[in-house]
Amino acid sequence: MIYTVTVNPALDYVIQLEQFNNGDISRSNNCNFFAGGKGINVSQILNQINVENTAWGFVGGFTGKELVRQLNTKRIVSDFVKISDLTRVNVKIHAKSESEINASGPKIFPKEIEAFKMRLEDLTSEDIVVLSGSLAPSLPADFYKQLLPTIVEKGASFAVDTTGKALLETIPYKPLVIKPNHHELADLFDIKIESKEQLFECAKKLLDMGAQNVIVSMASEGGYLITSDHIYHGIPAVGKVVNSVGAGDSMLAGFVGTYTMTKDVIESFKVGMACGAATAFTEDIAIKEQIDAIYPQIGVETII
Repeated sequence: MIYTVTVNPALDYVIQLEQFNNGDISRSNNCNFFAGGKGINVSQILNQINVENTAWGFVGGFTGKELVRQLNTKRIVSDFVKISDLTRVNVKIHAKSESEINASGPKIFPKEIEAFKMRLEDLTSEDIVVLSGSLAPSLPADFYKQLLPTIVEKGASFAVDTTGKALLETIPYKPLVIKPNHHELADLFDIKIESKEQLFECAKKLLDMGAQNVIVSMASEGGYLITSDHIYHGIPAVGKVVNSVGAGDSMLAGFVGTYTMTKDVIESFKVGMACGAATAFTEDIAIKEQIDAIYPQIGVETII
């Protein structure tokens, strides 16, 4: 089983307007709620590539109930810890330009945190936990790190998609894969990366620190997979980027889901690239038909 973790999910309230009148009344043409969160995006892609998964996290109140209902309509299995505070609502205004108002998140109490940690007690060596997304403000800054000793003790694998110190703290626990983009990679080592050689050197440092595989996403230039033995370049598909939100989550899902089935890092990288591109080329998280159409365009070449 793959468990995706979204500790601060949201209902995204998307409002479509012809004109947004700042400081005055605006009339909406259309508005909808969507379940949002990086781990939820991962679950959506895993469903599309037919990999069994369960969404974990915290939800509360009527907004939490609506979020779970949304997941049910997409046949995403969830097992959230119920909290006393409300799941946050983010407002997305789509007019001639786009604006967003993102809420910080609910208050999560110690007993609710403990209930979540108890989920980890049932993990086995056959499971993978995908940790991704921002933390609710009431959670400790090292929350992800706190989960890792139990995950490792149970023999489960994990993947992590976060940045900065929070990412560095997880690496000694040997994540299956981490996925910084080239800017985030430079920030980890407080340098400016000016060549591919520098990029590869930084990625190899992350391997030396404990990461099993490092994917460095390079936007329109594709991406690199750095393993203990080789460096691979993922040649991207050609298409028009419609919405990059969720593309990184989709890439991670494609890699982890395929690796679960095949243990083949090259094929996992290729599927991950296809999932990421398919989502970037559509307005929402990609569906199976879109991923299948992109997959033949993805190439992987060995650099070293």
